[in-house]
Amino acid sequence: MIVFLMSTKVLIIGACGQIGTELTAALRNTYGAENVIASDIRQSESEVFTQGVFELLDARNKEAIQACVEKHEITDVYLMAALLSATAEKNPEFAWDLNMNSLLHVLNLAKDKIVKKVFWPSSIAVFGENSPKKNTPQHTIMEPSTVYGISKLAGERWCEYYYKNYGVDVRSIRYPGIISWKANPGGGTTDYAVEIFHEAIKHGQYTCFLSEDTSLPMMFMDDAVRATIAIMNAEVTDINIRSSYNIAATSFTPKELTSAIQELLPEFTIAYEPDFRQQIADSWPESIDDSAATNDWNWSSEFDMKAIVSEMITNLNKRLG
Repeated sequence: MIVFLMSTKVLIIGACGQIGTELTAALRNTYGAENVIASDIRQSESEVFTQGVFELLDARNKEAIQACVEKHEITDVYLMAALLSATAEKNPEFAWDLNMNSLLHVLNLAKDKIVKKVFWPSSIAVFGENSPKKNTPQHTIMEPSTVYGISKLAGERWCEYYYKNYGVDVRSIRYPGIISWKANPGGGTTDYAVEIFHEAIKHGQYTCFLSEDTSLPMMFMDDAVRATIAIMNAEVTDINIRSSYNIAATSFTPKELTSAIQELLPEFTIAYEPDFRQQIADSWPESIDDSAATNDWNWSSEFDMKAIVSEMITNLNKRLG
């Protein structure tokens, strides 16, 4: 059952990121532009900045977050600010500071009843080499080997802790690799699946930083945004997992994705030069079991690999001229 509150006032922290950009637009369509406050550490020329209220906000500054929340009478916070897997490995201490302390700031605002509801995204990066690779279950061994994964696993435990001990209504999903034609790649290990389309259209060739048979869970942005809004609008009694829910759509390898692209762009070629991101990808699942999300709040994906390829090529052709 979906709950829709006309009094909802939303703050998106990290609104200029890959997911934040499209989530902001979707939330403004849902609640009205005047009820959705976008924020980031810097301004952007994107629609996030130009088509609604925007606040400059550092996710690490608790006082600034609280002032923004109180100024706009915010009820729901979507904390999207994070340093992603590959980028985080280059600056571990900053990644931990941003990814972890920003979450604690927002959870404490909810604990103090200053906001009512929190969304915080986790990731398949919480899994590790000893996790089951195929149909990775909701509850399993989790031994992440990256700073990003470690921070996300710690964040999941904090979310559940704040729910159990303080009654904080925090909701989370574990994003797989996200594919979008609107936003540029954000420094993640799965970002080859975005870069490949840009290079296929602009140059007709691509050098992939993962090996051709590396299978990873992927999802089209439209599905990711829909899942995010769906879990936040679900009845509180339907949310039975307060760490983070598995969600899934499709899984494929760079080789399989290349073949699908070549059906529409026959001249496209690819080369493989795996780098440090290969080791990260090798520690992640190949596919995800998301039956808990399906059972609890009726989650289901809409885009398979073929549909993703069609959407990406059609829209990027228009965008890139």
